[in-house]
Amino acid sequence: MPRPTGTPVGLALARTAKTVGRAFDSTLAAAGGSMPVWLILLTLKTQNLGNQRELAKAVGIEGATLTHHLNAMEGDGLVIRRRDPANRRVHQVELTESGESLFRRLAGAATAHDQRLRAGLSDDEISVLTDLLDRMQHNMNPPIAP
Repeated sequence: MPRPTGTPVGLALARTAKTVGRAFDSTLAAAGGSMPVWLILLTLKTQNLGNQRELAKAVGIEGATLTHHLNAMEGDGLVIRRRDPANRRVHQVELTESGESLFRRLAGAATAHDQRLRAGLSDDEISVLTDLLDRMQHNMNPPIAP
């Protein structure tokens, strides 16, 4: 097997993703949040979901993990969970005023992080990068053969 002549693209991508992820985590923490809290708040603000099961699916986590985060967020006064009058086993989740305030603060932090990440890159370069990342992701999820 020949020696690699450069850094494998997957390794470079993984290193970059780790660096960017850590920086984003730090940005959210400095604004009083975390990645799970941000994803939950963002999803509640941008999607009309009927219950916790739909919220967990939209955020991309298991129901039990979401319950753990919602318990903490409810304890911090960020969300309210109410039973669905049509089905008492189902909880609906709503942001409180404190949750709305944290969302705005984290949205500002996320926007600033994104601007920092885009520094020195043109709109065309961002478009090419986005397309390349989408194609790489697709390459890792190839179609299932018949």
